[in-house]
Amino acid sequence: MKNDITFKELKKSGYADKTISQELQANLISKIRANEPVFEGLWGYEDTVIPQLKKAILAGHHINLLGLRGQAKTRIARSMVNLLDEYMPVVKGSEINDSPFQPISKYARDLLAELGDETPISWVHRSDRFFEKLATPDVNVADLIGDIDPIKAATLKLPYSDERVLHYGMIPRANRCIFVLNELPDLQARIQVSLFNILQEGDIQIRGFQLRMPLDIQFIFTANPEDYTNRGSIVTPLKDRIGSQIFTHYPKTIELARQITEQEAAISDDDKSQIQIPDLAKNLLEEVAFAARESEYVDAKSGVSARLTISAMENLMAAAKLRLIETGAAQTSVRLLDFMSIIPSITGKIELVYEGEQEGADYVAKILIDKAVMTQFESLFPRISKLEKEGIKNAYSDLIQWFHKNHLELNYNDTDEEFYAKLDSINPLVKIVEDNVSELDKADQNFCKELILWALTINKKLDRSENSTAYTFDSAGINPFFRD
Repeated sequence: MKNDITFKELKKSGYADKTISQELQANLISKIRANEPVFEGLWGYEDTVIPQLKKAILAGHHINLLGLRGQAKTRIARSMVNLLDEYMPVVKGSEINDSPFQPISKYARDLLAELGDETPISWVHRSDRFFEKLATPDVNVADLIGDIDPIKAATLKLPYSDERVLHYGMIPRANRCIFVLNELPDLQARIQVSLFNILQEGDIQIRGFQLRMPLDIQFIFTANPEDYTNRGSIVTPLKDRIGSQIFTHYPKTIELARQITEQEAAISDDDKSQIQIPDLAKNLLEEVAFAARESEYVDAKSGVSARLTISAMENLMAAAKLRLIETGAAQTSVRLLDFMSIIPSITGKIELVYEGEQEGADYVAKILIDKAVMTQFESLFPRISKLEKEGIKNAYSDLIQWFHKNHLELNYNDTDEEFYAKLDSINPLVKIVEDNVSELDKADQNFCKELILWALTINKKLDRSENSTAYTFDSAGINPFFRD
């Protein structure tokens, strides 16, 4: 926290007054020249969104971030605060962050006229220079621009014609700051109109007051393309005043998606030390989101948020943690069976088309998990033939034959020793893993054993039944509960 000074001391310090655009540009240039990261944590945007952001800042543009939900639009906007100076001087007591060099409110002008170089100057940290508003349909002009305050008029005994009776809205209070207006199409057209002059000329009008207030604001708008038809639109004159429109996107590879999930998922250090997550389990989790974005049951226009996998990772860890609590074990590893616990993370974060609604959200979630399992399985193991010729063995013949005489029950609450001992007792299963993925570490090999069984059930080579505590795998067409 910097101490208050006088205007004279500020000028003596050599401080140069800058617009917020000049401030952002200077700090961006400084970071680029010093080879410092500019926008950290925005995985997958290094060659697409970030270069466009840099150009928009250098051009001094207001920015509209256009993309589906869960594409880090708000994170991008908030990260721009790091390009501001650490502290900004303002006329002390100003409601709208008046610069002492260019005061725009009556309060600041009168104070500087009265005190001159002795005008007190306070400092605003960059963390306090970020304003954000969700553009809900009930937002009105008074919220954004301001209104006459009858209580202030009565208290100060001022006529309504006096500028001092005004109550400034969020936008004037964000003078010399970053102002983010989320979900812009949700803002009623008549309210969008009130932004025209602010963006272009700097004028604001409040209840008949025509004020020449050259507000200095970096506007960032966010919008979802789906909103343009479902809920509203950005009026053309407003779009015309926004300098740069930048399209965001989902991660294009599993590796990038994993980085985002690992960065954002709320997992404690204690949980990380007690619960091992095989690499294949992390990849499978991301495959679920990729499958959802391509599914015929999911509305592609609505998008599948990155929050799906973040929430799903937290649920996966919670399932493993619950097992630790109930068994009293010290360590455990995430299993494929645990993926049933991510269904609530899927059903709450996808919009279904008509066919998907007919099938039901839970059913669609299980289809997505199965699709992800097959994608991963096919990248590691030989293809499962749909038709088998009698007398000709394939990679899975011995394993399928094993289930003709046996069945396997895997319990959620088995300790790791019990769980993997059951899998290791199936020699044909162990051999398939050794023949195909022997280079993987032990945790991934264990995960592969479940993966193989799951893939065989999806292809109807084995049966899979479920109850509240376990999954049972058996030969296709045989109910284990009626075995001789």
